[in-house]
Amino acid sequence: MDEPWDFEFLSRIADSCLSFLSEFVDDWLANDMRVCIFKILLSWLIFSLIAIHFAWKVYGNTVNDMYYRQGTGQNGGTPDTAPHLSGWESRGGAGDTLKTHRD
Repeated sequence: MDEPWDFEFLSRIADSCLSFLSEFVDDWLANDMRVCIFKILLSWLIFSLIAIHFAWKVYGNTVNDMYYRQGTGQNGGTPDTAPHLSGWESRGGAGDTLKTHRD
């Protein structure tokens, strides 16, 4: 029983897509100012994406190597803790008391 409804739904979607495409083709062939601006922006977008693709292909490894740290440790070559600083527990003077939320 669900098949006629599914077929009707799919045919409506197909009809709306075809009507949109036919209007788009008619506007594309009209050569008015709106279509010219759209063509310019579309060509600029495609050109930019192609330029980014080729630039990444040429310089991608260089950029990746600049920001990727080699080695062991927390962040690549960085040590886990700084040698001149102690941990959180021993920070401050010997007579300091820990502050609580009430202070």
